[in-house]
Amino acid sequence: MKRPVLVVMAAGMGSRYGGLKQIDPVGPRGQIIMDYSIYDARRAGFETVVFIIKRENEALFRSAVGDRVSQKMEVRYAFQDLGDLPAGYTVPEGRVKPWGTCHAVLSARQVLDGPFAVINADDCYGPTAFRLLFDYLSGHPDGAVYEYAMAGYRLGNTVTEHGSVARGVCRMDGGGYLQEVVERTAIEKDGEGGRYLENGAWVHLPGDTVVSMNMWGFHQSFLQEAEVRLPAFLDAALAKDPLKGEFYLPSLVSTLLQEGKARVKVLPSPDKWYGVTYREDKPAVQAALAAQTAAGVYPEEM
Repeated sequence: MKRPVLVVMAAGMGSRYGGLKQIDPVGPRGQIIMDYSIYDARRAGFETVVFIIKRENEALFRSAVGDRVSQKMEVRYAFQDLGDLPAGYTVPEGRVKPWGTCHAVLSARQVLDGPFAVINADDCYGPTAFRLLFDYLSGHPDGAVYEYAMAGYRLGNTVTEHGSVARGVCRMDGGGYLQEVVERTAIEKDGEGGRYLENGAWVHLPGDTVVSMNMWGFHQSFLQEAEVRLPAFLDAALAKDPLKGEFYLPSLVSTLLQEGKARVKVLPSPDKWYGVTYREDKPAVQAALAAQTAAGVYPEEM
């Protein structure tokens, strides 16, 4: 069985943050968030990283991230392109928004040949989830049912003081396998937990609610399923929301669960999430990472 590879989704537009937040320094020595994720991934056992980026950002990304990382890991690149569509489909006039996280991962199909973990470039996940995902992918090949995994976080560890966040709210069975993930695109902090609006009323979520941070573990079967199902997504999106419709990872996972084709082990992480969804988040993230460095969780130099 091939060694798991890390896939980093870094093609997002960063619209709420304003700018290419993936390369904005947050660490005490100018480290960016990806430096922490890659450090955690390396010590968990990952030796290869695939960066999914926009082709127009390639030179900037290589100089700011890729060239440095390539001194310690094998680096591959994939490019999320609006025009990377099945035969017979074209980009709608006026569309600039990427086709979503599932399309992003599918864009790396030419450079992936084994199991892989997927993360966002602008989220700091902590070390636990990388260890759990690497070990799970290494020991659970696909069988009659696809064997996938997801890092599960406590909602209270993943909200921001400065606005709303999108989180996948999860329901599991007694064995710790995912039964359902419902994407909530605007969760606000509410005490120790969060809340979201539904039909004009606030719905409270306790702080220990398990949520997805888009940190998944997949095998090649996921890429094959995504490719087969992309046309159906496009048919629906082009009819209903041609400029903004997105093919989300959790949507395909949910479909495969409903069809009984896959099962997803939820790997609980106690770590606190850090991210810069908004510019106002940055000082708190800087302070937290400085404290973790001082405590020895991360080295001064990576």
